[in-house]
Amino acid sequence: MRALVRRPSPLLADCELTHLRRQPIDAARARAEHEAYVALLASLGAEPVWVDDAPEHPDGVFVEDVAVMAGPLAVLTRPGAESRRGEVATMRAALRRLGVPTAELAAPAHLDGGDVLRIDRTFYVGDTARTDAAGRAAFAAAVAPHGFDVVAVRVSGVLHLKSGATALPDGALVVWPGSVDLAAFGQREVLEAVEPQGADVLLVGDAVVVSAAAPRTAEAIAARGFAVHRVDVAELEKAEAGTTCMSVLLD
Repeated sequence: MRALVRRPSPLLADCELTHLRRQPIDAARARAEHEAYVALLASLGAEPVWVDDAPEHPDGVFVEDVAVMAGPLAVLTRPGAESRRGEVATMRAALRRLGVPTAELAAPAHLDGGDVLRIDRTFYVGDTARTDAAGRAAFAAAVAPHGFDVVAVRVSGVLHLKSGATALPDGALVVWPGSVDLAAFGQREVLEAVEPQGADVLLVGDAVVVSAAAPRTAEAIAARGFAVHRVDVAELEKAEAGTTCMSVLLD
């Protein structure tokens, strides 16, 4: 397994914000948190692959938003925030260096990878300020030939779908209450996150990476028998980050 990652921009404090109040961000601390995050992924078997630095893009560290893996295919997105669309070029170059085939969303589509949650052969795609119906339709057209379905999910009060709901290795959802329309997921089991940061968990194989800001949610996940690894991303969370948004896993 490999993990595409990118170093935080020195302009991280100028990031796009939708729901959080802007706070000062310590760039050095954010870099240290990111280094620890990447080291954790490596320890779990995900070899880091560095996407070229993009210091001019405050949100560039959040690589998940510009590429979504659908089996062997990488779908390059068209982010909902205009300021982020320049991030796609360096991700495209990184994927080409690795020999990964790509498809690319075009105008008028808008889609952020943070709004895309894969469970088995289904992609659940959030309806948010960053992802629209045209984006979902274009994404569905790109992944359908690879055997994937797409289901729309209403989202409220959080930036992305995966800010409010992610999945555990057994397919159960971890959800921040009230943030997503659970009807879209059918009869899936739901574990309510105790802390809002706990709804965004990253799966690396069977390991579950949880924000250090969500200790009680981490305990609830561990009680289900999963190996849980906590990571401190507090400074990055001021930029509306979560554990999923800073990597793209290639398996």
